[in-house]
Amino acid sequence: MHRLRSAFLAILWIVVGSAPAAVSSTQPESFDVVVYGATPGGIATAIPIARRDASLSIALVTPYKRVGGMMTNGLTHPDFRTFEARTGLFRELNRRVEKHYRTHYGDGSPQVKHSLSGTHAGPEVNYRVLRQMLDELPGITVLTEHGIESVRVDGRRVREVVFRTPKSERRLRGKYFVDATYEGDLMAAAGVPYRVGREGRPEYQESLAPPSADDQLQGYNFRITMTDRPNNRVVVPMPKGYDRAEYLPLLTLLRDGAIRHIFGDPYRGLRGGIYKRQTPKLPNGKRDINDVSHSKVRLSLPHLNNGWPEGDEAARQAIFDTHVRHNFGMLYFLQNDAEVPKQLQAEARSWGLCKDEWTANRHMPEQLYVREGRRMVGRYVFTQRDTERLPGSNHARAIFHTDAIAMGDYGPNCHGTDHEGPTIGGRHTGEFYQRAAPYQIPYGTLLPKSIDNLAVPVAALSSHVGFCALRLEPIWMSMGQAAGEAIGIALKNASPLHEISAAEIRERLHASGTATIYTSDVSEESPDFAAVQWWGSLGGFIPLDRTRDDEPADYGQRGKQLIGQYHAAFPNHTVELEQPLSDVVRRQWNSLAKKMGLESPPPSDTRTRGDYIRVIWDRSDP
Repeated sequence: MHRLRSAFLAILWIVVGSAPAAVSSTQPESFDVVVYGATPGGIATAIPIARRDASLSIALVTPYKRVGGMMTNGLTHPDFRTFEARTGLFRELNRRVEKHYRTHYGDGSPQVKHSLSGTHAGPEVNYRVLRQMLDELPGITVLTEHGIESVRVDGRRVREVVFRTPKSERRLRGKYFVDATYEGDLMAAAGVPYRVGREGRPEYQESLAPPSADDQLQGYNFRITMTDRPNNRVVVPMPKGYDRAEYLPLLTLLRDGAIRHIFGDPYRGLRGGIYKRQTPKLPNGKRDINDVSHSKVRLSLPHLNNGWPEGDEAARQAIFDTHVRHNFGMLYFLQNDAEVPKQLQAEARSWGLCKDEWTANRHMPEQLYVREGRRMVGRYVFTQRDTERLPGSNHARAIFHTDAIAMGDYGPNCHGTDHEGPTIGGRHTGEFYQRAAPYQIPYGTLLPKSIDNLAVPVAALSSHVGFCALRLEPIWMSMGQAAGEAIGIALKNASPLHEISAAEIRERLHASGTATIYTSDVSEESPDFAAVQWWGSLGGFIPLDRTRDDEPADYGQRGKQLIGQYHAAFPNHTVELEQPLSDVVRRQWNSLAKKMGLESPPPSDTRTRGDYIRVIWDRSDP
């Protein structure tokens, strides 16, 4: 049954289900902001607060040994469709990664080329760069190996969070709090209602939703960084609890030709397989290894991970261990069992873990890829509709939001929510991969209704289908950055977060080179970037000039494929600053200016689109 959880149920396992700490601290520590979850979304929340005001104190807290979430735990093939969609702190991270490879290997090196403008890097490089971004800001205190114990809420405000550490308890107080965990642990402990599972199709009229609601979640697996270079290759260890019998069904699939290769790569003509070798490769001969969609053998185990979001420490550890045995034990079997066909075993053995990655953890990631956990119930529900075009129009753009604070360009994507048949040889259900044009994300998606000083940019408010679009690290970084700017504004006058306007947040974002609406021809390097983003965020590009004859018939049509899943810019998302201002567009924009209460429109002799936007920008007070 689909679930809406109460505050009591949310808090119960966190307060009671954990072992007591050895020492109890009596004195709380005070910070301006406490961010729980050092995921990319949490890091992106903390950074703008500290950069805007060096006097502010921010605690960035994680239960893990190091920061970075999945970006430092194997998800090194980031999910975006076009390079024009990269923005804000994610794009800054890309620039810094590329600089790292230039510094260490030279401008014309293969490493720089394979980093693909800094978007692709090994987990260790991502960690170093993210950590550097944090260490440059003395206002940010990073606390690792701190798991949440309990939360105190007074009225409509979170006041204090108690964390357990390996040696003691730690009490942190704050003016504002952020839940940036993949699971939504802080917001649940604070009593914020949430959902776990899928909505039925009638609730939000989503074509990708199941007919009726259920408890199913998208499947988890490990993202494994591997290499075929002998000088950096490490053998896959036998995992604890390994049982050869679990993998014997593989032999039938391998012998009858149902599985023809171990490592699939659909962009290289190797469809199917057991482990997906992502294209393009990473620098230094590494690959991000993932689950293979629609295969007979999957790394993801959706039927076994549903208990993770609400599970206590022991329950999560059991699920984690099961995935270790399945993901790594299966590879150990393929590489070492005498009954595996020799040709396939040779292929399996040609790949190994990386000697220079996760050196303190047997070269394996510390975190499981939790694709979906709790989803907050709050102020605006992001659904499939938000990734689709304006109803009744043939417009190239997705539905427009006046209160948008972030945007994304990756359509709803689900690796499956259940499994039929045997674990090896059966099939996933609930799987979908939907195209979409770039879409906007409203501010209310980040905010609960019952708490005034809490933002939730990762376990955000959405339907299951909507979450399958938001659940990507570049998008979570944009949502986190918006949350950070909102908190920065709120700190000045102790405002509830819901009283901060999206326009105020956008003004800060645009000034820092962060987009909230997709444009394919005006990048953050353009002197017109802030003006174009401001005008587009008011509705200036909705609808496009109706005199155009190149509107795509297929909504979500992408540009030319560049490499792997990456494409040239989406058609019909240009601003065309130097193009003549047609009468149709002039009338449309004059009408918008009047509607928005702006001063008199630009003079009639304004000739180009860019001139119009520059004049109206100069006359306004954005």
